Amino acid sequence: KHGSGPAVPEKAVRFSFTVMNISVPNKNGSVRIFEEAKPNSELCCKPLCLMLADESDHETLTAILSPLIAEREAMKSSELMLEIGGILRNFKFIFRGTGYDEKLVREVEGLEASGSIFICTLCDATRLEASQNLVFHSITRSHSENLQRYETWRANPYHESADELRDRVKGVSAKPFIETLPSI
Repeated sequence: KHGSGPAVPEKAVRFSFTVMNISVPNKNGSVRIFEEAKPNSELCCKPLCLMLADESDHETLTAILSPLIAEREAMKSSELMLEIGGILRNFKFIFRGTGYDEKLVREVEGLEASGSIFICTLCDATRLEASQNLVFHSITRSHSENLQRYETWRANPYHESADELRDRVKGVSAKPFIETLPSI
């Protein structure tokens, strides 16, 4: 709900972007020609999409954000060529998904809501497992694995009960559509 642009009501989602830095490669690596001084500031966040929808509405989020995500994926493997000062320059796009809150991560990665026994969005820990092990954790959950688990949830190939199936898919109950990479 934060960022520049018009004020939005409570039940709204603002999907924004920030240009963090621009680098030019040279013989010795690369030279940074721009770096956002305050990357966490709401002032540098440019709204890409404002939607009047509840972020818990998986179908609406999927319908509106899927084309944006598809475009972002296409841009990752393409180059922008611009002529600057009579010299042709190539630009590549690198995207970092940050600023997702837990509720949105759970929604776009197809996970059950925060009341789920599968407490972590980064691993398969249940509330009980997490409470017994407060030290050794690792990132074991991935977007592709969540997609596979969704297919298992949808098809139920082993004809399991709801509880058995839920345990097998570790809290995945909707189709994931945005890959949220953890960053530290």
